[in-house]
Amino acid sequence: MTKEALRIVYMGTPDFAVESLRSLVEGGYNVVAVVTMPDKPMGRHGSVLQPSPVKQYAVEHGLKVMQPEKLKDPTFVGELRALKADLQVVVAFRMLPEIVWSMPQYGTINAHASLLPKYRGAAPINWAVINGETETGVTTFLLKHEIDTGDIIDQVRIPIAESDNVETVHDKLMVLSGQLVVKTVDSIIDGTFKTTPQDDIKDVEPTPAPKIFRETCRIDWNQPTKKIYDFIRGLSPYPAAWTTLGGKAVKIYDSTKIIQNAQTAQIAQNAPGTILSDGKTYLRVKTTDGCLDILTLQLEGKKKMPVADLLRGMQLPEKSLFC
Repeated sequence: MTKEALRIVYMGTPDFAVESLRSLVEGGYNVVAVVTMPDKPMGRHGSVLQPSPVKQYAVEHGLKVMQPEKLKDPTFVGELRALKADLQVVVAFRMLPEIVWSMPQYGTINAHASLLPKYRGAAPINWAVINGETETGVTTFLLKHEIDTGDIIDQVRIPIAESDNVETVHDKLMVLSGQLVVKTVDSIIDGTFKTTPQDDIKDVEPTPAPKIFRETCRIDWNQPTKKIYDFIRGLSPYPAAWTTLGGKAVKIYDSTKIIQNAQTAQIAQNAPGTILSDGKTYLRVKTTDGCLDILTLQLEGKKKMPVADLLRGMQLPEKSLFC
């Protein structure tokens, strides 16, 4: 079979999924339809409908677009079956029912932004950075009942630098995902692909990567410096780690670990969350074993800004406390 003959239905929604779709389309593969989320109401009254990034790309390239409210809807299932797809490719989409993922003769492959079986779930990039991992990657696998547990086809790895945040890792994995999807589809076309059951990978402990909610993002200052530093970058720039100051929420986007010195000794005996500042250039926060310099933050109702800009417009009471 050739890539022009292999009929592919692509499923995805956010920016992350656009790169893999682009790689297939620009690579000359036969994408017969794209399935994505329904347009999202936007604006104050929800009167404006915003198409997903995947839909925008698909429309620009003249691809058939399907946007079912429910994936088990008989009308949608019938339309999908009529496409006679040989393969379905899923990147950053919803959980599929068996009637959908089992339909093509070659099954449905998923590209997941982790090194499975680590970080199964909705937020693998966030949790890898939050947990201080030094490596992550993309995995292609065949879908089955349980989420992110199917047999692995291929993986690609990249390092996570200590200066990386979710945005930088996301962008690297997005490109790699497109490359790996094409490589995986090619292996299916030429019959060389092999699969490995995740249960056979004995040296890797399965790790959950659950959906992140607002309360998940609250900083606990009763933690070591490195743990809080990783937590902040693991949620930056979105949805952003937050704390409170004077009862109001403060989002923190960037920070730097500070080693013990004469300045940090000034708050060494204070409670975690205690703030030290010169009122001009730095805002330093006590942790259980040191300090963090906050670099970029956003007060409730204000714009995101560097600490120096914030300090020019406000005066913090002595020994203010993040909590």
